[in-house]
Amino acid sequence: MKKLLMGTAAAMAMCLSAGAQAQDATKLAQDKACLACHQIDKKLVGPAYKDVAKKYAGNKTAEAMLIKKVREGGSGVWGQVPMPPNSGVNEKEAQILVKWVLSQK
Repeated sequence: MKKLLMGTAAAMAMCLSAGAQAQDATKLAQDKACLACHQIDKKLVGPAYKDVAKKYAGNKTAEAMLIKKVREGGSGVWGQVPMPPNSGVNEKEAQILVKWVLSQK
């Protein structure tokens, strides 16, 4: 019984932590102006984050490629509108943002 309670408590802590991380990533996306061009579930100027997650699901190189794209910009993957570089996002912030984007369902 003690092991069951410990396991349940650990699972609850992980869920709470994941929720807090998602909340932090959402705030970071707002603070870094990502949401000016992207929405979670619909295309705005750029693709919806859910579409990005779907496109790159299972792609082992996607995270590194997207981190670079966040910081340096890019074009041609989602149409003619280029994604400008976001030099105000450091490497760690880009990693947090990309992990969050790729986790969208």
